[in-house]
Amino acid sequence: MTGEHTVGTRTPSAWPALRVADWTATRDTLHMWMQIVGKVRLAHAPLLNHWWQVTSYVSPRGLTTSAIPFGAGVFDIEFDFIGHRLVVRTSDGGVRTVALEPKPVADFYRETMQALRELGIPTTIQPSPNEVEVAVPFAEDDRHDTYDPGAAHLFWRQLLQADRVLGEFRSYFVGKVSPVHFFWGAMDLACTRFSGRAAPPHPGGAPNCGDWVMEEGYSRELSSCGFWPGGGEEGAFYAYAYPEPDGFAEHAVAPDAAFYSKDNGQFLLPYEAVRTADDPDRALASFLHTTYEAAAVRGGWDRAALEDDPDRWAPRRPRHHRRRRQGD
Repeated sequence: MTGEHTVGTRTPSAWPALRVADWTATRDTLHMWMQIVGKVRLAHAPLLNHWWQVTSYVSPRGLTTSAIPFGAGVFDIEFDFIGHRLVVRTSDGGVRTVALEPKPVADFYRETMQALRELGIPTTIQPSPNEVEVAVPFAEDDRHDTYDPGAAHLFWRQLLQADRVLGEFRSYFVGKVSPVHFFWGAMDLACTRFSGRAAPPHPGGAPNCGDWVMEEGYSRELSSCGFWPGGGEEGAFYAYAYPEPDGFAEHAVAPDAAFYSKDNGQFLLPYEAVRTADDPDRALASFLHTTYEAAAVRGGWDRAALEDDPDRWAPRRPRHHRRRRQGD
């Protein structure tokens, strides 16, 4: 949607600096831990389109699975990056924790499965990671054993900012659109809009991941964007379309630091370019809106039917009930 977007200035300090090179070992260990927790949700939640049932969500303390069904109740699992613990809670009041501290993936796997058993939730998962080149079984992985709590906390704060602006961007779309959610396969925060049309079968090719997984994920024409802790000195925001329409890569996008990566098949915007901008929210919003427009314009989406003003009801609501807009 063209026109003014309701984003406001945020002080640069709200967007933390975290060099990828300074926390790669922690990132890679945390990635494996997140895969274990994600696979627990996968084992219990019914299939949703595009695998939306397996994701996690940014929470006030870290990343949460949200409620997972089990028997007649539910449970959830949260990475708490303030208290640095994994918390498993059940709807009957049970709680178990696993310390987030330097330890091999094998130990984290054993402790997490034990916590579930103690809560009466015995769980069997596929015991090795997906979407990584070398898939060491969790029970045998003693090579990933680093955890820097300061880095993990800063990563969560990056996700907080990305989640907030992505959520605002999501509100302009009234067609089918995903939640803003975290995929543990590639370790990225994502939001995906759909044109309403079917897409050609995805060719697959993700390492240690069945092609049928990608076929489900990309079964409808889409425009996706998000944040990934790679692709730049401090991570990168990305945007791509599937199938990619003619002219997509040449479409003008903003801000100036954004570019199309032929190697990745997507637009990238270094996180540090957003963090250091005079108005980080507006810099990121311009990237999200213009890269979506590249997909929608070049792909011939029915934009009039799919987009709307998120404040369309504001004039009819009592003033004290109106949504507080970012920056107000």
